[in-house]
Amino acid sequence: MNPSIVVGLDGSAESVAAAHWAAREALLRDVPLHLVHAADWSSPLGVPATGTAVGREWAEALLRDATHELRDLHGRLEVRARSIDGRPAVSLATAAASAAMLVLGSRGLGTLTGFILGSVGMGVIHATERPVILVRAHEDALPHAEGLHTDRDVVVGVDISRPCDALLDFAFEEASRRRCTLRALLSWTLPPLTGYGAVYDPGLHEQMGDSMTVGLDDRLQPWQDRFPSVDVVARATAGHAAEQLLKAGAEAGLVVVGRRIRQSSLGAHIGPVTHAVLHHSRAPVAVIAHR
Repeated sequence: MNPSIVVGLDGSAESVAAAHWAAREALLRDVPLHLVHAADWSSPLGVPATGTAVGREWAEALLRDATHELRDLHGRLEVRARSIDGRPAVSLATAAASAAMLVLGSRGLGTLTGFILGSVGMGVIHATERPVILVRAHEDALPHAEGLHTDRDVVVGVDISRPCDALLDFAFEEASRRRCTLRALLSWTLPPLTGYGAVYDPGLHEQMGDSMTVGLDDRLQPWQDRFPSVDVVARATAGHAAEQLLKAGAEAGLVVVGRRIRQSSLGAHIGPVTHAVLHHSRAPVAVIAHR
């Protein structure tokens, strides 16, 4: 794997914020940062479209200015830049095929917190198995933000019913680099009642909670053994997973969620929990593909 971070840059405030977030992450990992602008300049008939030359010049200027700004802000950061002709989602996924991660900007929901995950973002998530980070254009991601974004916790959602090694690998490694607390959340619900007049045994809720807590601790133990310096706060709570993650991640530095890799070509298969977190989290969100 090429130890670099790739960021998609299109000139929007969101992509600029993503570039600055990615720069701090690259410094944290001591790896190069690659700025990539991707656009399909050709017409459907293969004839150069009107304004192609102007568009290419604009893209080159965008990359040049961003490179100079990031180098000025972070003197020891290695920054490279290139423009790619092709469909943005596919081109970005290809550019990041061997990178540590791909960082993208995502438009906010107006006065509400969260993201609008557009066709490019969704296409990239579907097209790559590399970690994809979505960053909003709020002040925590802007150039004047201090430090290397290590002052806030990392939050990860865990499902003990399915393997999620890649998810936990990423979350623990990120918390270790940042030297911050890792908050691992498992959300569960009681099974539905059946039969007329059925009621829960008063002790069932407590028993389920104890069982889930033990299951979560068991799932995390191998990673805690590998990363003894990481302070882990594990919590199993009853409720909807997306709501719990959004609440826990409200002040987090990064929320880590997973998507299962499937063979079907239909959809990006991000699942309802990841879908909700992507659209409503204020914090940057890392989507980790796992089997």
